[in-house]
Amino acid sequence: MRRSHRAALLIGSTVLGCIALVSAVPAAAQACPWRAAWTSAQMRPDAANALPAEALADTTLRQIVRSSIAGNQVRVRISNVFGDAPLRIGAVTIARSAGNGSARIHPQTLRTLRFAGAPGAVVPPGSDWLSDPVTLPIGAFDDLAVSIRVMDARGAQTAHPGSRATSYHVQGDMTAATDLPAATRIDRWHMLSGIEVTSCTARGGIVVLGDSITDGRGSTTNGNDRWTDFLARRLGGRRAVINQGIGGNRVLLDGLGPSAMARLDRDVLAQPGVAHLILLEGVNDLGTLGRDKPATDVQYRALVAQLTGAYAQIVARARARGLKVHGATILPFMGNDYYRPTEAAERARQAINQWIRTCGNFDSVIDFDHALRDPTRPAYLAPQFDSGDGLHPNPAGFRAMADAVPPTIFG
Repeated sequence: MRRSHRAALLIGSTVLGCIALVSAVPAAAQACPWRAAWTSAQMRPDAANALPAEALADTTLRQIVRSSIAGNQVRVRISNVFGDAPLRIGAVTIARSAGNGSARIHPQTLRTLRFAGAPGAVVPPGSDWLSDPVTLPIGAFDDLAVSIRVMDARGAQTAHPGSRATSYHVQGDMTAATDLPAATRIDRWHMLSGIEVTSCTARGGIVVLGDSITDGRGSTTNGNDRWTDFLARRLGGRRAVINQGIGGNRVLLDGLGPSAMARLDRDVLAQPGVAHLILLEGVNDLGTLGRDKPATDVQYRALVAQLTGAYAQIVARARARGLKVHGATILPFMGNDYYRPTEAAERARQAINQWIRTCGNFDSVIDFDHALRDPTRPAYLAPQFDSGDGLHPNPAGFRAMADAVPPTIFG
């Protein structure tokens, strides 16, 4: 009896010790919560945007991203969400970039990341994997270099083709290298879906769900001149601005990447520290309907009902998580040669924008249509904001979009 009593005491003390340890972690997290600082929306790349075979094993992949808020601790999110086989990672490092158009880093800032204490991880197919936290004070708009030692990435890939940022891959373990002069340059992100930081000062973040206009088609490579970049700088780093745009994305149906409805949970609701959602999607739904053959007014009216119904679903699901949802009007695209919109398509765009502007459907309205349309031809982008295809703004247009967002809507 004495021996069993002693064993019970030992077991009890171990359990109590575990309870004390576990309860201490949330207390620290509540003091300075984790917040999304940068993300990229993931999709399965086509052959033209996939990593080549030589980059799928025994390779270092260095990617440059920009945090939109400051933080004291950092962790990264590795993604295999579209994979069909385990993704094997041997090592990961993070450092401040010495120039976002190069692979150079500031070596004194280099930190080795671990995963449950181990140097690497095996990421199951269909999932993301967070690294352990590491102390690395970073400022708002610091460029960060994340280097991933890829051991085995064969099978279906997970990526973000529209990075508008240069990444690098080279054979062997070069995760700690100050520079990668022999690396192959690619303008895509692979396997990296997020950077999270702890911050006691940042306010609730803003996540933007969008298509190529949000993704930055029309901006410059390594220029960080998407409209979300301009908005983040306008807000002075006080709130994270999280870009979840995918080129060619639609609200209702998959295309280039999963639809907005399909990715809402992962790309918006699962992001830590966000308090606001800006929704700017729908032009590809409109354009696709009439691209191959003219669509009738009846078909467009049905699409308007489906799109606005989907908007209402997104608003309801986001509000249930405590987010405020801001509706952005769809920009003019009458001059686009790819979609070749008709007057029926323009009437449908106007009907959707009217629904967005209707009081109560969203918590507020961001009228990009009004800010960027040609005053003399309202169905067209203003020439000074047009990248040249009648659909995507240029950097001046992206700046005008950021300027059209009233900061007061975020509180």
